[in-house]
Amino acid sequence: MKKHKPKKSLGQNFLRDAGVVRRIVDAAALTRESAVVEVGPGEGVLTAALAAAAGRVIAVEVDADLVARLRERFARHDNVTIVHADIRRVYLKELLAREGVAQYAVVANLPYYITSSIVRLFMENKDAPPTHLVLMVQKEVAERIMAPPGAMSILSVAVQYYGGVQPVCDVPRTAFDPVPNVDSAVIRIDHHGVRTSAAQDKAFFRIVRAGFSARRKMLANNLANSLQLDRGAVRDALTQCALSTTTRAQELSVEEWKCLTAQFVQ
Repeated sequence: MKKHKPKKSLGQNFLRDAGVVRRIVDAAALTRESAVVEVGPGEGVLTAALAAAAGRVIAVEVDADLVARLRERFARHDNVTIVHADIRRVYLKELLAREGVAQYAVVANLPYYITSSIVRLFMENKDAPPTHLVLMVQKEVAERIMAPPGAMSILSVAVQYYGGVQPVCDVPRTAFDPVPNVDSAVIRIDHHGVRTSAAQDKAFFRIVRAGFSARRKMLANNLANSLQLDRGAVRDALTQCALSTTTRAQELSVEEWKCLTAQFVQ
């Protein structure tokens, strides 16, 4: 079989570093009782390591050429299922039920251009949320996701609203073929498992988006302008949450955003 030519349109950069593969599998903390959904298995380097550590591996790949290669490579692995699909179009609850999986982790070497949408797909899933995710992402994106109050963005607030984030390791661009233009990092996100309603989430993110609507402006102005609220009411809400009227959106923690949401949503 001829060597697969990476497709730029799908952001394909294949991991070649065995040490990084081990770090990813170790971070996933899998046992023979574990089930894992791998997004973008590529040529199956990480898939093979996951199959050796977990009881069940569901590898979802969008590239038909790679799917054929993966099915050939893992034909004799009873614990590996190769699914030809775009993970963003998959009904996770149905897929997991078909495979007899009730609880699962996610492991993924994500193409940079779909990182945010994939993270949201799993973290916001109400029907079948994962216990945790181990993700290879662009280093800059990893830093944004893990940012503390003072350097927060909508992305970091969104991820930390649903789970706790910790770094695993940095990955140099030379660990891939072809070599990308940026370095990567592996992070682990542990889902809080707290069941929030769709209405709660909608209210929370409405306030967050309003707060970040003009990054250089103070939070009070952004909330008043975007939500069309009386400035006095906004000041009162900030006071109730022990926040200054000169506070900016990037300075707030997730808990402070929750407090503000409670002030505006009755």
